[in-house]
Amino acid sequence: MTWVEGAVVVVTGAAGGVGQATAGWLAERGATVFSLDRRRPDAPVGTFVPVDVLEPSAVEEAVQQVVAASGRIDGLVAAAGLSEEPTPAEQMSLEVWSRTLGVNLTGVFLTCQAVGRVMLEQGAGRIVTVASMSGGHVVNVPQQQVAYNTSKGGLVAMTKSLAYEWAPRGVRVNALSPGYVDTPLLGSKHDLHELWKAATPVRRFAEPDEVAAAAAWLLGDEAAFCVGAELLMDGGYSLA
Repeated sequence: MTWVEGAVVVVTGAAGGVGQATAGWLAERGATVFSLDRRRPDAPVGTFVPVDVLEPSAVEEAVQQVVAASGRIDGLVAAAGLSEEPTPAEQMSLEVWSRTLGVNLTGVFLTCQAVGRVMLEQGAGRIVTVASMSGGHVVNVPQQQVAYNTSKGGLVAMTKSLAYEWAPRGVRVNALSPGYVDTPLLGSKHDLHELWKAATPVRRFAEPDEVAAAAAWLLGDEAAFCVGAELLMDGGYSLA
């Protein structure tokens, strides 16, 4: 992936999980990585920039900090997200609903918007949003997560809208939709692991580096004709 070498890439949600793995994967292959998150990663990759993706001014300030340091932004992997505790829809509080959609959808939009302005001015850029198989391919079972599912479905739709608007101006936008990934977040639900693996034809969870590699592929030159695409990588979970 020759594009990665020397590229300036912003990764949100870089304090853990897919975001941290992606930041590390890109940095190891020569990218200049800026890791954005609310909290500092235990093992920071590249330059850490603290940001709350729900604060528009903070997002804009973080993006301008990257531009001031590097002069440009070539790629964005928007991996910041959260998953609410399973709750029946009729019992879900507005606070939980708003927080989940805020981080998973509005926060990604604000990040794409701020970085997109820079890329549009440059006339070039690549963006990958991290959605989920839960964004329309499956409904999480047995856990009840209407807010999470809704936020990821909205994220895929938003990605396609941005792709349509920005592709003629040199900015490619695509979505990556993983299934269950072996991250600390997944580890909090040990009682469901065997059920989820049994429902996945390959009988395992994805490794974070596998998802990172897929995100990097969508950023790279090999995916130059992918515009508004959603890359589903769920080990076959959604086939049932």
